[in-house]
Amino acid sequence: MKILSLANPRIKNVLALRKPRARVERKLTIVDGVQEITRALEAGVPFQEVFCGRNAGPKVLLGMLAARHVPVHEVADHVMERIAFGDRNEGIVAICAPRLWTLDAIPVHSRAFYVVVEHVEKPGNLGAIIRTCDAAGVDGVIACDTRTDIYNPNCIRASLGCVFTLPVVKASPEEAHRFLRSRKAKILAATPVAENIYYDSDLTLDIAVVVGSEHEGLSRFWLEHADEAVRVPMHGQADSLNVSVSSAVVIYEACRQRGRADHPPARRRIL
Repeated sequence: MKILSLANPRIKNVLALRKPRARVERKLTIVDGVQEITRALEAGVPFQEVFCGRNAGPKVLLGMLAARHVPVHEVADHVMERIAFGDRNEGIVAICAPRLWTLDAIPVHSRAFYVVVEHVEKPGNLGAIIRTCDAAGVDGVIACDTRTDIYNPNCIRASLGCVFTLPVVKASPEEAHRFLRSRKAKILAATPVAENIYYDSDLTLDIAVVVGSEHEGLSRFWLEHADEAVRVPMHGQADSLNVSVSSAVVIYEACRQRGRADHPPARRRIL
């Protein structure tokens, strides 16, 4: 039966999940868009229910949902406009229970590659970094003292659903440091005050690149506990780059040195 009212209990449940507290308490989140929902399904994320407007998405996606016996509800246009996130309304919104990763659950690989993100406030920046990490074959992302939750709908969108395709863990700096030491990873702190330029560092070992926001930079903890500090050279008036941009620069230099630029590892699928 088509849902016509914003007062419908199912619609109220969707709208409630726009708030961080509700997402944390219910261990659920909202996924907007065809590509994001598809990636979450391919990663094995369990879905609770889906809401579709007139433009319900491609038949392939609807077939994937049907194969997993996910309830799909048709909604009126004005209802879809209310529950969809932001300006991009693709006519499909889903509720899912994303996996909550722990550090110990991050798979062990040879020549491991981790990225630590500290003090990131904007979910769009965190999502963009996660998208880059997925593309580059990073083994895991650790979010330290971040002011946004990993499964914020805007983070999901900025990552194009890649937040579901690799391990992303929230941890304290101390927990992250112990984990990286246990994995014998070389820790590189990316900071504008470093003497060494990032491409002069050996990035072929087991490594962890630690980045902070352009406003706060890295905490004293990481500056003191890193094995090496590196910087991206700045030749103009700006003294820093957006954190997602600077992260991508260093991450892809590591790919170049490790021979991944043209042949990234096909090991990111999470089932």
